Amino acid sequence: MDIQEKIVIVEEGTLEIVTIDELKEKFDKEDPIAYTGYEPSGKIHLGHAITVFKLKQLQDLGFKIKILLADYHAYLNGKGTIEEIEKIAKYNEKCFKALGLSEDTEFIYGSSFQTSPGYVDNVYKLATLTTITRATRSMDQVSRHSENPKVANVIYPLMQVVDMAFLNVDLALGGMEQRKIQMLAREYLSKIDQPTPVCIHTPLLHGTDGDDKMSSSKGNFIAIDDTEKEIKTKIKKGFCPVKEIEGNPIIEIANHFIFPNQDQIKIERPEKFGGNLNLTKDELIASYSKGDLHPMDLKNAVSTYLIEFLRPVREYFEE
Repeated sequence: MDIQEKIVIVEEGTLEIVTIDELKEKFDKEDPIAYTGYEPSGKIHLGHAITVFKLKQLQDLGFKIKILLADYHAYLNGKGTIEEIEKIAKYNEKCFKALGLSEDTEFIYGSSFQTSPGYVDNVYKLATLTTITRATRSMDQVSRHSENPKVANVIYPLMQVVDMAFLNVDLALGGMEQRKIQMLAREYLSKIDQPTPVCIHTPLLHGTDGDDKMSSSKGNFIAIDDTEKEIKTKIKKGFCPVKEIEGNPIIEIANHFIFPNQDQIKIERPEKFGGNLNLTKDELIASYSKGDLHPMDLKNAVSTYLIEFLRPVREYFEE
C-alpha cells in the first residue's frame, strides 16, 4: 500500500488532518507514534469508540499506539480522589482492550510521569509563554462557561500539550472538542524546543437525548458494555426527529457503526407498513429525510445491529 492510499484511509471518518503533508512524512518514519488521551471519569461509550476505531486503523497502517489514561487530569477536573479515579482508569483500560486494539498498545497513566522534573519544567516553560486568554480558549466548554473556574482548569490544557512532548507523539488524535488544545500544542511546542505532532480530529457523537455531545456525566450515552436490554431501551427512548438527519443520534450511530462494516441495513417491518427494506447508506438517508421510514423502524434496526456489533465486547467482559 502506497502513502496516498494510506492517506485516503485515514481521511475516512475524520473532519480534519493538520496537516496532510506532515502526515505523509510520518508514514516515512520508522515506528511512528499515534496517541490519544482519555480522562477516566465514567463509562466508555460510543463516542469514545469512534476515536478507538481510528486508532485501530492507524495501528494497521504501522503506527504504534499510546493511550494516555489521564488520571491527574481527571483529578484536576474534580472527578474524584486519585484512588477513585484509578479504579475507573483500570476499567477504562479493559474497555479499550475489549474494542480490539492489538496487544502491543501501550496504556500509560498520567500519574506515572506527570510529576517528574522534566515534565514539570516544561509545564512551567509553557506557563511563561501562554497568555491567560489563550489558555482559557483551550479549556473545555464546561470550564470556560463556569462562573468560578479553578486555576486547575488553566493548568489542564498546558499539561495536555506537554503530554504530547513527553510521550514522543508523532500524531495526536482527538474529537473536535480537543481541537483548541491540539492547536495550542502546534503553536507552542516548538517554542520549548519540542517537535510538533500531526493532529487529527474526529466527529463528536450526539447524545441519545440530542445533546451536542454523548457524555457519561450527562447520562445520554450507550456504553460499549451495556446489556442487550440496555441498548434496546436507550435506542428506543433516543432522540430521533421525523425526517431530520442533522443532529439525529440514531442516524449518526448507523453512519459510524453500521455502514463502515456493511453496505446495507435491513429494516424489518410488517407488510401493512411497507414490508422489509434493505437500504444502503444513501438510500437510508433519502428514505428517512422524505418521511418514508418511521423513526421506530429505524430505531429497531439500529438496535439490532448495535447489539450484535458490541457482542464481542460483552463476551470479553464475561471471560
